[in-house]
Amino acid sequence: MSESRVPVRPMVPADLPRLVEVSTAADTLFASAGLELPLDDPRPMLAHADRVLVAGDPVAGLAALTELDGAAHLEQLAVHPDHGRRGIGAALLEAACADARERGYRAITLTTFRDVAFNAPWYARRGFAELPEPAWGPRLRAQWEAEIDAGIAVAPRIVMRRGLAGG
Repeated sequence: MSESRVPVRPMVPADLPRLVEVSTAADTLFASAGLELPLDDPRPMLAHADRVLVAGDPVAGLAALTELDGAAHLEQLAVHPDHGRRGIGAALLEAACADARERGYRAITLTTFRDVAFNAPWYARRGFAELPEPAWGPRLRAQWEAEIDAGIAVAPRIVMRRGLAGG
């Protein structure tokens, strides 16, 4: 499935059970990278997100966005492993960036694992660069600290940023 043919749309309430399944299944991929993450219920994150975009029919992936310090923030990008490597993640990422740009954001940030191939290196190939700690705003710093408190920081993590032209 090419990226251009992946349907992306806003989440509707009926998507929630499938999104929980997608998010939970996507988290299992970290074990293949040698990381053991705590179990995570995505429902609170999905409830507080400003935007949740979904891809595929049936839903195979999601991108959840919020706002931190005046920038869009990609809270989660997840693709069900049964649908991986088909352009769904890339389509969701580009749709999330386009959505943020259309809403007037000039940048999008995220937190991710530095050394996991399908994390920081994947985002770097798509225009993201590491955002040094002195450039973090207070809400991004609070997000970082909340992830540490939640037990997510089981390997080196970084903050990344991508500028959004026209935003």
